[in-house]
Amino acid sequence: MIHLSFSLPEPGSPWRRTWEGAKQSDPAGLAEIDLRYKYFGVNVEMLVDNVEVISNRRFVTLVDLALSLSHAERRISSGEDAAFGFTESEEVIHLRRDGDLISLTSSKRPWRVTVEHEELASAFSSFLREAHSRLTSEIPRLIVNPVIRQILPE
Repeated sequence: MIHLSFSLPEPGSPWRRTWEGAKQSDPAGLAEIDLRYKYFGVNVEMLVDNVEVISNRRFVTLVDLALSLSHAERRISSGEDAAFGFTESEEVIHLRRDGDLISLTSSKRPWRVTVEHEELASAFSSFLREAHSRLTSEIPRLIVNPVIRQILPE
């Protein structure tokens, strides 16, 4: 079983200010580099069969993670291996395809988990839809931003 979710930081948190800062600009024109690394900090958690793939204590920028997961899913679906990392740390999560199974490993921790491709694809898809929905409900003008539009697979 896969649990992949995010939550907004508590009011007053420096990470919460990354959401407020985005509202001060023209959301439609925010550059990819700013969207990936400056705005929209969230607390993320990913558990696969009770293995902590992403710690619920980790904060990341939502757009960067969403775009990374979207890219990883496209690679896995086309039969390639993939990986995603975190700007805030050196850890990389590797995804290796073996038929219908995907093995996940960490560059920094000793765990290894295997899941069905369809289950992983479903978890990523749900996460991406929720990320897009939260971003565009918090700041409606983001809907026309070309970077934000890349989050949802076609």
